Amino acid sequence: MARSIAREGLPSSEGRRGGPLIVTEDVDLLDDLLRLCAAAGAEPEVHHGPPERRGGWEQAPMVLVGDDAAPRCRGAARRRGVMLVGRDQDAPDVWRQAVEIGAEYVLRLPDSEGWLVDQIANAAEGVGRPALTVGVMGGRGGSGASTLACALAVTAAGLGRRTMLIDGDPLGGGIDVLLGGERTEGMRWPDFAHSRGRVGGGALEDALPALHGLRVLSWGRDDEVVIPPQAMRAVLAAARRLGGVVVVDLPRRVDEGVAEALAQLDLGLLVVPGELRAVAAAQRVASMAGMVLEDLRVVARGPYAAGLDDRWVAKALGLPLVGELPWEAGLPAAQDGGAPPGSAARGPLARFCNAFWEQAGACGGGSLPAGLPGGGVS
Repeated sequence: MARSIAREGLPSSEGRRGGPLIVTEDVDLLDDLLRLCAAAGAEPEVHHGPPERRGGWEQAPMVLVGDDAAPRCRGAARRRGVMLVGRDQDAPDVWRQAVEIGAEYVLRLPDSEGWLVDQIANAAEGVGRPALTVGVMGGRGGSGASTLACALAVTAAGLGRRTMLIDGDPLGGGIDVLLGGERTEGMRWPDFAHSRGRVGGGALEDALPALHGLRVLSWGRDDEVVIPPQAMRAVLAAARRLGGVVVVDLPRRVDEGVAEALAQLDLGLLVVPGELRAVAAAQRVASMAGMVLEDLRVVARGPYAAGLDDRWVAKALGLPLVGELPWEAGLPAAQDGGAPPGSAARGPLARFCNAFWEQAGACGGGSLPAGLPGGGVS
């Protein structure tokens, strides 16, 4: 079990960094630590004592000191992220040694292995501000939710944000098709569907197809149609740790996997056509999603039935209005030519999405303002 002797957590920063510094001469302990680093996707630096070069001890993202090496580390500079690691559960003077080297944690293996793998991966990747995560759902079939999800991702990438688009709808035909990348090499959902433990953010990003300046996790063309909640949790957590923007295209039904995705969203957008039957269907979707998602808002889409407009749709659903999703002439033809939704910089869809990101603060950070105004991006 990992036990802390300090209240503060490990150092954090944005971006991917090097692996931990390991200080030990215990061959068996070193084998264990190297194995854990490999599981975390980190490449450590190994020394028998504090590195002699200037800054080697201070600049490592974290330091793992074997209990055999504690006496040799007594004079090292005090810093955060030092852990004293051993395998002897009854080692004498372990807390005194920890205080002498300024260790924040005392770890005993194998009990602490799972926790330590997470900390190594966090330190190697750099855990900064999590990604602003936006989910898009349709109020009824054919509402244009997948088109909006693609356009949001494409425009976020165009604004220079680190962007990932995740297809959460196994029956949607594959969101990579909307981006013209169904034949692009890279991993798809079936490759992650059985993930249960931690997924490395950097490894996830590197494995996915790169399309139009963003990374895309879509479905393959096989029969795998279920995302277990453990897999959804692991993948979305990895994507969020990378920072930037994550856009999730979600189905209208809410199963365990979709509920896991909803729980990790900062904001949900419900795309609702302006007709009575669509509003009635959207009420059921909103009711199910609202059991998990705290912040769900409406994007209305015309043309509208007589007497209806975007504000009426939002009021009928009892949800805040983000704006009206504009119609864009020539969008199907542009997609046939390989241009994804939102790629026409002067088109109404791109303008809508750019205005949304501006209001959401996506260009300046990864948190969503509580007062994102409604009705202001139409």
